[in-house]
Amino acid sequence: MRDGILTMTTGLVASIGLGGWANVSAGELFSKVGPVIAIMADDLFLGEAVGHLSGAGTIAIHSQRNPSVTCLGTFTSSAELGGLGQLRCSNGTTGTYHFKRLSMEKGYGAGRYSQRSMSFTYGLTADESKPYLKLPPGKKLEESGKTLELVEIAPVRRRSSLTAK
Repeated sequence: MRDGILTMTTGLVASIGLGGWANVSAGELFSKVGPVIAIMADDLFLGEAVGHLSGAGTIAIHSQRNPSVTCLGTFTSSAELGGLGQLRCSNGTTGTYHFKRLSMEKGYGAGRYSQRSMSFTYGLTADESKPYLKLPPGKKLEESGKTLELVEIAPVRRRSSLTAK
């Protein structure tokens, strides 16, 4: 009798415990966080995106030049159609973008930010991102330790064809 009550009680507790999970969608239970590198209005923005199994997600990035400028956004995606999203930034600007998946956790995209172009990658390292980012003229991405910066390209010095004799 005691074993029967214990089994029934354990089953009831397990059912109640699992019932609490019923309101959480499967897409929110299985999510992945990855780095974002973006070039927006000739500025470097860094942050992260959280993607859910459902294809929905969020993005949070900040300007490297002016860290008080932060942007938050949402997106939806599918393997067949790619993704779409929008951003709203602390300086009052907004942006819209589209992106293409390279895998479930990696991809690249482009869009408009404050009437200017933007390009970005997610889930990629700085080196992997270079082919997908549209950098401002005369600038390059440079890693300094754990920091990524948008820096001026040093002018090329030309050697004189005249040599002293």
